[in-house]
Amino acid sequence: MATSDDVKALLEKVPDLDKRDAKIPLLRTRPSDGKLTGPAWGDAEEIVKGIFGHGRQGVAAVIDLVTEVDDGKDYRARYMLHVLATYTCRKGKDEQQGMVVDAILSKLTGEGTEKQAFLVHQLQVCAGKDAAGRLGKLLASKRLCEPAALALVAIGGGAAEQFRAALPRARGPARRTIVQALAVLGDEASLRTLRGAMEDGDADVRLSAAWGLANLGDGASYDMLLRAADGAKDWQRAQMTKACLILAEKLLAAGRKPEARKIYTHLRDTRGGQAESYIRQAAAKALKAM
Repeated sequence: MATSDDVKALLEKVPDLDKRDAKIPLLRTRPSDGKLTGPAWGDAEEIVKGIFGHGRQGVAAVIDLVTEVDDGKDYRARYMLHVLATYTCRKGKDEQQGMVVDAILSKLTGEGTEKQAFLVHQLQVCAGKDAAGRLGKLLASKRLCEPAALALVAIGGGAAEQFRAALPRARGPARRTIVQALAVLGDEASLRTLRGAMEDGDADVRLSAAWGLANLGDGASYDMLLRAADGAKDWQRAQMTKACLILAEKLLAAGRKPEARKIYTHLRDTRGGQAESYIRQAAAKALKAM
């Protein structure tokens, strides 16, 4: 069984930080002496194999050496944990990958801390579909929602279901994160969820939903997007209008000319004034080409 001393001895093989040039002023005070030039790959692999030689307990011991405050003093543990996550993405390393994922997931309890956020970011590198369900539970955490969402998007398979299930109970920034993730995934099964998000009280949530619907080429939503663009102001109006143009392009490429024509015609006829002249001109040009 791995002991803290075993793992500490392995991590001591990670080089010291490079001494910073004293002539170059620091923009802020920091405890570290300089940047890290990692070990040569052969040396790093020796450390990795030593840690995995202790099994899952070896990975857990590395995690335990990561401190709650990222003040630079635990750089060896943070560096090697990321190396472990990356190393297990290699072909034939499924067993070691399971060790890393399981060890990290076992540490994710409570409301979420800065250390846990760092751990979840490592899952973005190495987690697979089997971890989707447990990551989905983290979407309710104020601190862990964003890193969990990034990890789920990286996984892809099974992620959309987790986001759809989490959205009804999500509040504040978490709602924006979840809708943005659904938009990025481009999952057609999420169309209904994205349409519902167009009625959200948060303008950023509505914009993310509009972007997702546009990229999915959802012809049934063109009227909804146009109304949202017409009712928005300033930057939000410009971005909503851009979503309408993207949707029109998608529909046109799919051979759905009637819906595309309605969008272009509406934008041509409603975007008056100098500030929106480029929208009017783009819509008129598209109509002429059709």
